[in-house]
Amino acid sequence: MTTTTEPKLLTAADMLRLYSEGVRGELIRGVLCEAMPAGQRHGKIVMRLGAALFNFSEGEGLGTVVASDSGVWLERDPDTVREPDIAFTSVERLPLGEDAAGYAEVIPDLVVEIASPSDTRRELHDKAYMWLGHGVRLVWVVHPETRTVDVYRPDDPVATLSEGDALDGLDVLQGFMCAVSAVFGAPPGGESPDEAS
Repeated sequence: MTTTTEPKLLTAADMLRLYSEGVRGELIRGVLCEAMPAGQRHGKIVMRLGAALFNFSEGEGLGTVVASDSGVWLERDPDTVREPDIAFTSVERLPLGEDAAGYAEVIPDLVVEIASPSDTRRELHDKAYMWLGHGVRLVWVVHPETRTVDVYRPDDPVATLSEGDALDGLDVLQGFMCAVSAVFGAPPGGESPDEAS
């Protein structure tokens, strides 16, 4: 008779320990999902859009912006810790100056997910709805291959923006605007977004 043992579920504390040992990934109901480096293009988009969000929210005192690897603790027993590429949390949810040594336990208002080469559109769609289900008010899913951004809001149909459009912070980050073209930078072999007419 063969017996199988259930794999040991990890906790958020285990994830922090593994992170210090160089292991990267997310924790989904106690199961580690390791992540591979997403590449230079991904990193550039994180920096461009993250800097725009940071500069706007910091200048206006509207909230906190963090990028990759910060982690949000969404569920307990078993634990789920997800890592958005960029997250904005308003001062109403997280007063300025407050932070945590470990994972954030406050749900962000805005989450940005940037497609990696290994991500499918379905996986990103499901992840966006997972964030909305936990109380995130606005999700931007960035697709470098098509140079488009999908916008998710609770109870609204998904809107897809192209390079001629602009990202709008709406009521989540009022006054924030960023051209979609600026998120991606110059197309391969093309002129910069600032030079385009």
